[in-house]
Amino acid sequence: MEPQKGVVRALALRAEKSDPMQEIDHAVLVPGDGVEGEARSPGKRQITLLAEEAWTVTCKELDASLPWWTRRANVLLAGIDLQNSVDKEIHIGPAVIRVHGETRPCALMDELHDGLRTALKPDMRGGVFGEVLRGGTIKPGDVAQLVDQQPSS
Repeated sequence: MEPQKGVVRALALRAEKSDPMQEIDHAVLVPGDGVEGEARSPGKRQITLLAEEAWTVTCKELDASLPWWTRRANVLLAGIDLQNSVDKEIHIGPAVIRVHGETRPCALMDELHDGLRTALKPDMRGGVFGEVLRGGTIKPGDVAQLVDQQPSS
């Protein structure tokens, strides 16, 4: 089966957990750690990904024009259906991310915009989280591919 292909639209991180997200022009992904400079605990939630198409639907439903990083995700992807990405790998440039699950929207979403938490619940609109298996530098415009799990080197 052919891998599903998409593209990285944007990247963001936060240096401290309480900081707002900041868009960045590239991200260094570190195996076992996640996005270099990101305030995130190690484990399986090293990086978060959001589908541009899902974010567009969410904003339309809310009748709001919100920046994508309001969702507090690290990577905005276009062309990849994240609903079908759990237990698969996303290859972006030299990096490989193993998707472990849905990023469930928390109460903070409603603090950022009234109704956002509820609007993100259907169809995994809140995105997914994963673990960096193979590191490297990624940037907007990089091709992303969703593939079934394969051994990573």
